[in-house]
Amino acid sequence: VQLQASGGGLVQPGGSLRLSCAAPGRTFSTYTVGWFRQAPGKEREFVAVIKWSDSSIAYADSVKGRFTISRAYAKNTVLLQMNSLEPEDTAVYFCAARQYGSGSQFTSDYDYWGQGTLVTVSS
Repeated sequence: VQLQASGGGLVQPGGSLRLSCAAPGRTFSTYTVGWFRQAPGKEREFVAVIKWSDSSIAYADSVKGRFTISRAYAKNTVLLQMNSLEPEDTAVYFCAARQYGSGSQFTSDYDYWGQGTLVTVSS
């Protein structure tokens, strides 16, 4: 499964961005899709996850109340709406997928990864 992450860019603190994760030619109906991020010099960390079949969702504590993960059925994509962005949110954001599994915060549980999209929060 090839995943395509997009939507990154440069935004000022307090601003918003929306990331998209798509799997061209595939449906996410049996997949759980997660977003992770990796800042320079740091390990990749969990951000949010959604199970397509039942829309069960989980967030990292650091993004709760600011980020929203959702499904876009018509486009077969997973969205990550990021509001109230902070400089600490600066990172490369990756989407990942696992089939038939529940939501997980662990990178090792995911079989497929996108190429990443850079989010820079700076004034």
